[in-house]
Amino acid sequence: MSAPLVVFDLDGTLIDTAPDLIDSLNYTIEAVGLAPVTFDDLTHLVGQGVKVMIQRAFELRREPLDEVTAAKLFDRYMEHYQANMPGKSLPYPGLVACLDRLEAAGMRFAICTNKGSQLATLLMEKLELSHRFAAMTCGDTFAFRKPDGRHVLQTVELAGGDPLNAIMVGDSINDILAAQNAGVPAVAVTFGYSDVAVDQLNPDRIIESYADLTPEMVLELLDRGAERSRLAR
Repeated sequence: MSAPLVVFDLDGTLIDTAPDLIDSLNYTIEAVGLAPVTFDDLTHLVGQGVKVMIQRAFELRREPLDEVTAAKLFDRYMEHYQANMPGKSLPYPGLVACLDRLEAAGMRFAICTNKGSQLATLLMEKLELSHRFAAMTCGDTFAFRKPDGRHVLQTVELAGGDPLNAIMVGDSINDILAAQNAGVPAVAVTFGYSDVAVDQLNPDRIIESYADLTPEMVLELLDRGAERSRLAR
């Protein structure tokens, strides 16, 4: 069997991108006089890409959004976000040490995000983390995306992994549902952008920091997942 594979979400899981998401979104909607959003709003806005985030900002302010305006605002957002990348975005505390620890135990990594590939690729390159991941799939990689379980399964395949030897780590309902739909164990982080308490999402495990994500936990979850698959046959 291939090496254990840990699949991570990006925004709110690997990288704290909130300050830059908010800055770019507020810069974008300022052009049409929409009131700025805050971090408290962000949990309701992110998770399905830039176009949906802009649309949700308008819904939050109970304002209509036509297709022409939406297209112009999308371009404005992309230009601002890319020009300022990586901005204030940083890996969550303990992430790099966690990757080192898991890698030393023979484990490999991949990213499964709904963020567009243009932004996700540039962000990881700017943060000099791209080389740590065997594969990264984004919201525009396939015709489907999280919470569709195929997004996780295809990520595992591209990374050269085996779904029976993989877990998913994420911060939102999209991540946990995608893992459950793919039949892989799910780990929820408490420090991300979920708009509900992650224990309500029924993950297999919850971690409060990357110090909690140990090789022993990963192997335990893989054993549990294998047993679950055996019983389901």
